[in-house]
Amino acid sequence: MSAIPLTTKGAQKLREELQQLKHVERPAVIEAIAEARAQGDLSENAEYDAARERQGFVEARIGDLEGTLSNAQVIDPSELEADGRVVFGATVEIEELDSGEKVVYQVVGDLEADIKQHLISVSSPVARALIGKSEGDVVEVKAPSGPKAYEIIRVSYK
Repeated sequence: MSAIPLTTKGAQKLREELQQLKHVERPAVIEAIAEARAQGDLSENAEYDAARERQGFVEARIGDLEGTLSNAQVIDPSELEADGRVVFGATVEIEELDSGEKVVYQVVGDLEADIKQHLISVSSPVARALIGKSEGDVVEVKAPSGPKAYEIIRVSYK
């Protein structure tokens, strides 16, 4: 399996979720299964079925997180020598040239991407257009609604 790029913040969030699942969720599910078993007949026990289903979800998520973290390539953008260029982990302020609308994005791995949090995937069209460019550069992004031009206002590495 190839390396999965993650920012330090993204890797930390996944580690915290893994700890929550292993030390809080897993024991709670085990307890719920034990309580449901104590009620007797398991063939028509909805609580038991729900607890087993939850256990399957928790164990699958634990496996996913452990696999992701074992293959993660954690990149700290503040340690990169990017010389003002947009690189993985960089925070970029861009301005759409037609509308003048400004927006700030951080370029992150596919697993961390969340447009509501202004985290865009490194494989997204916008990020691919920005990578390697510097402040003052104009990039063109092929959007579904047609091409859009953006000027890079500021690049930082937090």
